[in-house]
Amino acid sequence: MRILFISSSRIGDAVISCGILEQLRRQYPAARFTIACGSPSAGVFARFPRLEKLIVFDKRRFDLHWLVLWRGVAGHVWDLVVDLRGSGVSLLLAAKRRKIMKGGRRPGRRYVQLGQAMGFDPAPLPVAWTAPEDDAKAARLLGEGPVIALGPTANWDGKIWPPERFVALYHVLAARLPGARAAVFGGPGADEARRAAPVLAALPDAINLVGKLSLAEAAACLRRSTIYIGNDSGLMHLAAAAGTPTLGLFGRSKASEYAPAGVKTGIAVAPGPEGEAAMEDLTLEHVAEAAGRLLGGEP
Repeated sequence: MRILFISSSRIGDAVISCGILEQLRRQYPAARFTIACGSPSAGVFARFPRLEKLIVFDKRRFDLHWLVLWRGVAGHVWDLVVDLRGSGVSLLLAAKRRKIMKGGRRPGRRYVQLGQAMGFDPAPLPVAWTAPEDDAKAARLLGEGPVIALGPTANWDGKIWPPERFVALYHVLAARLPGARAAVFGGPGADEARRAAPVLAALPDAINLVGKLSLAEAAACLRRSTIYIGNDSGLMHLAAAAGTPTLGLFGRSKASEYAPAGVKTGIAVAPGPEGEAAMEDLTLEHVAEAAGRLLGGEP
């Protein structure tokens, strides 16, 4: 059996789709999977156990990226095509069955929407796949003892909680976790480094993981962490998928759609209209209380 799975270019949306992919893997244990996505999210699927081929296609002018994808997959008869991007390409392929997610934003949790589109009830939670070498690297980097993982970056400044509050939060949580160390996570590139720099400067003993890990390695490090607190970002979703107690911070994005989905998650939301509230209005006290609940009691 051959399955084509078309997922998002955005890391967060790709991670959210992994619950669907894992459910299909379990439902069809002998199936071979071809996964198509954009280059930013390719690492999300690198360790998928039944991956036969990964097709990376990035946006081009005049929607020519869809032609690139079609050329890469049109030569097969697919037993199932799952298109989470609602593209017309799916309708031009030889396929015995199709599951196409209609485009556009709609209210409600994104992972639930994907589950409903696939006919899964309950909707499967996202997962993160790692390999033994990723887990071994995480063990070397993080060592033993509690790790407070911080995610002070995001894809734009409006979604970022003030860095000095991340620092203060770390000290609040470290006081109740003897021997705890901070690990600062962030993606590659100058913007991510710039956004993480104030936190790293204020916590010189922190484990600096900004731009230094593949997504699978990041998932392995997150899985070893005691708790993750971060802005709404792909790393927040990856932490939740890895099974880490995850607290997502929201103001300029909608928690009702993109709250972290995992076995132990929480949110702290700035006061004001959903998706329009200033992150500066999200207090340290509110976030510390929410983190304390995830850890099992107030800090």
